[in-house]
Amino acid sequence: MFALVDGNNFFVSCERVFRPALNGRPVVVLSNNDGCAIARSDEAKALGIKMGAPWFQIKHMQESEGLVALSANFTLYGDISDRMMSIAAGLGPEQEIYSIDESFIGLHGVRGNLVTRGKTVRSRILQWIGIPTCIGIGNTKTLAKLANHVAKTVERKPGVYPKHLSHLAQVCNLSALTADELHQVLAATDVGEVWGVGRKIGQALRDTGIQTVADLVKLDPATVRRHWSVVLERTVRELQGTPCISLDDEPPPKQEIACTRSFGHPVTDLTSLIEAVSEFASRAAEKLRKQCSLAAQVLVFCRTSPFRAGPKFSRSVVVPLRRPTADTALLVQAAVAGMRAIYQPGFQMAKAGVMLLELQPDSRQQLELMLGEEAVPDKTRLMTALDGLNNRYGKGTLMMASTGLAGDRRSWSMKQERRTPRYTTSWEDIPVAHA
Repeated sequence: MFALVDGNNFFVSCERVFRPALNGRPVVVLSNNDGCAIARSDEAKALGIKMGAPWFQIKHMQESEGLVALSANFTLYGDISDRMMSIAAGLGPEQEIYSIDESFIGLHGVRGNLVTRGKTVRSRILQWIGIPTCIGIGNTKTLAKLANHVAKTVERKPGVYPKHLSHLAQVCNLSALTADELHQVLAATDVGEVWGVGRKIGQALRDTGIQTVADLVKLDPATVRRHWSVVLERTVRELQGTPCISLDDEPPPKQEIACTRSFGHPVTDLTSLIEAVSEFASRAAEKLRKQCSLAAQVLVFCRTSPFRAGPKFSRSVVVPLRRPTADTALLVQAAVAGMRAIYQPGFQMAKAGVMLLELQPDSRQQLELMLGEEAVPDKTRLMTALDGLNNRYGKGTLMMASTGLAGDRRSWSMKQERRTPRYTTSWEDIPVAHA
């Protein structure tokens, strides 16, 4: 048995925790540089605002509909996510954090009424940190994901499912339904809502007459494999109740690590581009050390906007390292060298980035040192201290000189004109209650 705990409209819900006046109002959270909507309240969805809607296209709703738009506050969202996941872990003995707002829980060996247990955990999350959630329970991860969708839909869109299934709102356990009730749920759910069925596959299924999840469940897995793919076969087997996807208690190390950003304003000078890729390489290096890996190559790129008028530019270069490393100084040095190699004046750069390639476990470096390879300064303790200070006092507390002064408003910094305070991670932003 599996459960999926999912925060409702998570980014918006995080903002509402500290600004209750936003409850009941249409709210969207915007992407980096306030470009497009990446989270929407139910009220904003009711206005017809789609996920990814460009801000300039919906901006007029501020006056006509009372729409509130906020810049993404990822520091706040990440901290609240950690708190939510720690409470969700109480649902069962195993946990896989799937995304910033989703967590799979293994329910093996858990006794008693799972719906009652789910409602208790849901209430605890809402009371302790203020985030509304929905919980789906099923015999497989795919069924748990589907159950979560049902729990949200029953709560938000009355009429999609039969009235006698209204008890499935907020916490839905598909395994507890009768065969007839389960069929009604599957027959009322579009095939495109299944985890693992993307837009193209969903349309291909509809073209062959498979409109609902009930239609998909009836298919023979071997036939699905011949006509579509092994991945869809696995999905069908999961929907039929055969577990094919296990919990990942510890996600596998990434094969590539990237840090890219769109600039708040066009960048034309080399100095600003060097500052940007220095910071990107530093952040990528921190992620690299977190998963105990080394990088053998550094890719650097920059480009102009495909939507802005003017001359176009898009170039990248891969800088090989003398030996794999997780040393921020060496990775930044390679990134700066790459930017110097591809830079050309006369262009308005809109985006740049750094990607670490050919990743390998850091145990290899330790082995080379033990075997007496060419002496290389071991900066492990220095990097550990660097990460520790930045984690304790905030990102940018210690950084490479080529990154520039963090206190300055740098031309390549993101637009975040509507960002709310970092209420839970910054002493200066902690809310103050007045008597």
